[in-house]
Amino acid sequence: MHQHAQRMCPSWLVSSLEKRGRAVLRGLTIATLTGSGLLASFDAVAQTPIQASGELTEEQLPTLQLSLTEAIQAALDNNPNIRLFRERILAAKSASRTQLGALLPNVASTGKFNNQTFFLGTIGGAPVRTDPFDIVDGRASMTQSLFSLSLINRWRASRSAFEVAELESATSKNDTGASVGLHYFETLRHQETLAARRANVALYEDLVDFVKSRQSGGMAMGLDTARLESQLENERQRLEIARGDMERAKLILLNTIGIGFDAKLALTDEMKGYDGAIPHLESALETALSERPEMKAQLQRIRTAELTLSAAKGERLPSLSGQGDYGLIGNKIDNNLGTYNVGVLLSVPIYDGGQREGRIGEVHSQLNQETIKLALVKNQVIMELREALVTLKASMEQLRIAKNGLTASMTELTLARERFRVLSSNTLELSNALFSLVRARDNMIDALFRVNASRVNLARARGEAAAIR
Repeated sequence: MHQHAQRMCPSWLVSSLEKRGRAVLRGLTIATLTGSGLLASFDAVAQTPIQASGELTEEQLPTLQLSLTEAIQAALDNNPNIRLFRERILAAKSASRTQLGALLPNVASTGKFNNQTFFLGTIGGAPVRTDPFDIVDGRASMTQSLFSLSLINRWRASRSAFEVAELESATSKNDTGASVGLHYFETLRHQETLAARRANVALYEDLVDFVKSRQSGGMAMGLDTARLESQLENERQRLEIARGDMERAKLILLNTIGIGFDAKLALTDEMKGYDGAIPHLESALETALSERPEMKAQLQRIRTAELTLSAAKGERLPSLSGQGDYGLIGNKIDNNLGTYNVGVLLSVPIYDGGQREGRIGEVHSQLNQETIKLALVKNQVIMELREALVTLKASMEQLRIAKNGLTASMTELTLARERFRVLSSNTLELSNALFSLVRARDNMIDALFRVNASRVNLARARGEAAAIR
């Protein structure tokens, strides 16, 4: 039992044995804290989930080892949202090529063969027509816009819309990187919580055995045993909840990355404290407002709306185009003459029933809407940045308090253990000390998670989520 519990406890849990035939009573010590405030990670726990008939067991599934950087990069390559925005970029690029085509020469060719007759009139009261004859006509034609401010601005607006699509894709990458980072640390949180729950169960099992041995010797009451057995069952229930939470977190992470579910996930990074100084609000705001892709995309949407409005207003102006054709015509393929037609067309808009002014009013309203949205996006960026800074500061203080709480709970457990050994009192104080230690350890895990989640949120707020390490 001693070796089993030693294997299940974290590196900062150290066992002690009561001598002279008594059962084991476990103690806990603090792990060595690094300069950044990291606790030694919990030992990994092997699991064997129930598999349906014909499915691969967990041991047969390939192991996918992922660092945080690798997880984010895999998501940038495979996440369906990012792939969707790639397609939108291609669609915007194709739309821009369509608008450009309206400014380039349009060349076409036609071929025609006719067998026909002509009506010549009435002679002597009877209608007369020609005998049937053939006409063969083959020619090439070309049209070219020489000047159209509306077409030019439409093409420019399509180019601007293409840039908007690229910036929207960058926004999706920033959000996806942050989402993967949060789910990665959430999985680590449940992983360490599961290891802690297993260690708790091992502790209570050894303590129950110890109290039962004292009870058989007349040194403990049945109430002591019942109290600890109740706490043991409670810890076993929390263990099963933690196991389910960890598996669910892994599925969510795999789904966010977009690489399927047929893999056994092994995370290689650990939760760590925040070593750097909290950024100043002014410099962080400057970075966010200049680097957040949402801000860039909204500014570009305003530019697109301005060009679209210019294109609509350009419909009021005259446009100039050239057109011509050249071909061979005759009554046989080898009996023909070359003919051509060259001309310039000037189109002057006068009145179209108000359609043009309706389009101008519609686009002008869209421009005003995009301008209003810019204020909304800016306020959202500022709020998210301020929230990330406040949360990071609070989580760092929470981590400091959690370390102090863990130290205090360790002292309480040591004193309670010694009191129980020397005075042979009831187990109430000892069980309370163990409960305090369990709660302090949960607080430490929660504080570490909040620090790392705040790091991710701050990186997203500054537009740097894809570079999280």
